[in-house]
Amino acid sequence: MAENILIPDQSVKLKTTALNLYYGAFHALGDITMEIYDRSITAIIGPSGCGKSTLLRVFNRMNDLIPGVRVEGEVKLDDLSVYGKIADVVSIRKKVGMVFQRPNVFPMSIYDNIAVGPRHQGTKRAFKLDEIVEQSLSKVALWEEVKDDLRKNGLTLSPGQQQRLCIARAIAVEPEVILMDESCSALDPESTMKIEELMLDLVRSFAIIIVTHNMEQALRVSDMAAFLMIGDDHVGKLVEYGPTIELFSRPKDKRTEDYITGRFG
Repeated sequence: MAENILIPDQSVKLKTTALNLYYGAFHALGDITMEIYDRSITAIIGPSGCGKSTLLRVFNRMNDLIPGVRVEGEVKLDDLSVYGKIADVVSIRKKVGMVFQRPNVFPMSIYDNIAVGPRHQGTKRAFKLDEIVEQSLSKVALWEEVKDDLRKNGLTLSPGQQQRLCIARAIAVEPEVILMDESCSALDPESTMKIEELMLDLVRSFAIIIVTHNMEQALRVSDMAAFLMIGDDHVGKLVEYGPTIELFSRPKDKRTEDYITGRFG
């Protein structure tokens, strides 16, 4: 479990109210209301096809890239309405970074993978970019491994190193939230352990939301857990949400208990 056990007055970073999402005529998410806390790790769990990744991508509007998507209800980042008429999608994606299931390293140097975001935001001075690159790589425990090879193509790194590079790239633009969509599923156990240790370190500075099929991982790293499943109407619903220890040890809903004990899913 993360060290910063949730306290009652911990601030809410993201909030959904009566959230519904449609892909054309397909109703993917139904009436999801939840609060996600700052400087905590929230795990989204549930069987395949229940809308976990769709919910994750709501928070930085990545679903906008899919034709025919429609969102109803409210999503707020602090006091900002993420889907409001005046919402700036570029600004939202700066505040809410994302790490994907498989490392999506850019075909450029390790240095440029990190510097590309700050450059895009207007940082041009070499000494400042050098500082950002070193700090970002240090935060993901990659600096000592690559500091003498910064001009090598990032694609030459091992899969585990590539995923840490992607996390470093995400934090280089100083987000407030990090989304991680099955970010360990393509990695070996040793690399997975390093990413989990990294999450527990980064949560001191960020709100982190992960999607995972790995129940042990959810229990090891997350403070809060949200269990989704397909309802009788074939819509992804939030069945139960609460502190991870409580959800795993004393689930309130029989469906949650059945899932975490492996009876279905």
